[in-house]
Amino acid sequence: MTDPLDTEEAQALRDAVRSLLTRRSGPEAVRAAMESPLGYDDKLWSTLCEQIGVAALAIPEHYGGAGAGLAEVCVVLEELGRRLTPAPMLGSAVLCGEALLRTGNDEACERLLPGIAAGTTLAALAWSDEDWSPGLTASGTGLDGRAHYVLDGDLADVLLAVARTADGVGLFEVPLDGVHRERVTTLDPTRRLAVVEFASTPARRLDADGFEQHLPKLQNTAVVAVAAEQVGAAARALELTVEYTKQRRQFGRAIGSFQALKHRMADVHVHVEAARSALYAALVDGDAEAVTTAKVVCSEAFSHAAAEMIQLHGGIAITWEHDAHLYFKRAHGTALLFGDPAGWLGPGGREWETVF
Repeated sequence: MTDPLDTEEAQALRDAVRSLLTRRSGPEAVRAAMESPLGYDDKLWSTLCEQIGVAALAIPEHYGGAGAGLAEVCVVLEELGRRLTPAPMLGSAVLCGEALLRTGNDEACERLLPGIAAGTTLAALAWSDEDWSPGLTASGTGLDGRAHYVLDGDLADVLLAVARTADGVGLFEVPLDGVHRERVTTLDPTRRLAVVEFASTPARRLDADGFEQHLPKLQNTAVVAVAAEQVGAAARALELTVEYTKQRRQFGRAIGSFQALKHRMADVHVHVEAARSALYAALVDGDAEAVTTAKVVCSEAFSHAAAEMIQLHGGIAITWEHDAHLYFKRAHGTALLFGDPAGWLGPGGREWETVF
């Protein structure tokens, strides 16, 4: 079967994104972006959307998108992950785009998706409490509760919320003036998260036939998208480590020539390739087992690659000025995004499927 990440079209997309990010998302640019008021480079994001159409990939053509699929989205996320490029791709284009499409609400899709596809509208999805379980409730007076880990939630132009109702679960569109949004300090400085508080907040329900049935698929999409980021970042962490071991000399020779270090880097390479295979399986099969495997294997591979990056760089890698700590923090941040991998394997894993 053809690898969906290695088709001629996917390679052309990868080359275009990588070329742009190589020019405009180097280490200094990433640091400037993550310290900016937006947390990302809006000019770079506009270029990615206008010239390459990254935000439009998984959105149907009749809603202003490109009509591609999750595999193409993963190609872009893998490249963004390689550079640790801060961008609203995951929260807005992937999560919110997928959620809106699954409502079956043509009016809402026609009104909101074209802006998301163009990258001019930033959307955010609120749903989880502190342990990644759905934490919002809906009643006749509106939405109540506090949502944590809302990607770009303090910046969003459109706010969507998953909430329990008397007849199941719904997806709601929430006016921004009815909520309190606050950016929170994160382990990963390249990933912007917010807490959003609801207090009898009026909201418009978007789903027509109940949203509960769509939550597992939405969760799967989110996890596979993050796995693509992890694969790209892990591969790049290994590349940077190998480059360093070829340059750093000790006892008159490059440290990369030492057998012990060769074994350690070979071990990382095996982990990265296993993660790539797990991502491929999740894209092709799409079932719960394949997605769970991708969640666990890709998280472990990236964490291992980042840890070895620090160890093999020696003391340089523990300073703020070196990029190794950013890969390490991204590894641990993405591993916990949408739930701890251990929770997916345990008896109470996959919270969205067990809570409702």
